[in-house]
Amino acid sequence: MTPGAAPAPGPAPGPAPGAAAGARRTAGRRIVTLLSRPGCHLCDDARATISRVADELGVAWEERDITRSADDLSAYGEQIPVTLIDGVQHDFWRVSEDRLRAALRG
Repeated sequence: MTPGAAPAPGPAPGPAPGAAAGARRTAGRRIVTLLSRPGCHLCDDARATISRVADELGVAWEERDITRSADDLSAYGEQIPVTLIDGVQHDFWRVSEDRLRAALRG
């Protein structure tokens, strides 16, 4: 490196370890990810709660079917539904509307 020269930029930071691909927080935007599987009645309840809270707070959310990924199925198969906020696990089995709202506001 030449004296006075700025160091070369390193690789762009990626999601935290364990974070879902594409679930990176950018410029203050939050994203909620619902990990679900077909035929899961608790997933239906979680979807309704997440949709309601996300719409109210203007937060993006997505749903990912764990049966499409061996890694997701192995990691989350017994916990479905799982709620991630910015790729970090927040809840499983039941989604508390108040707890989700507080986490997204904080």
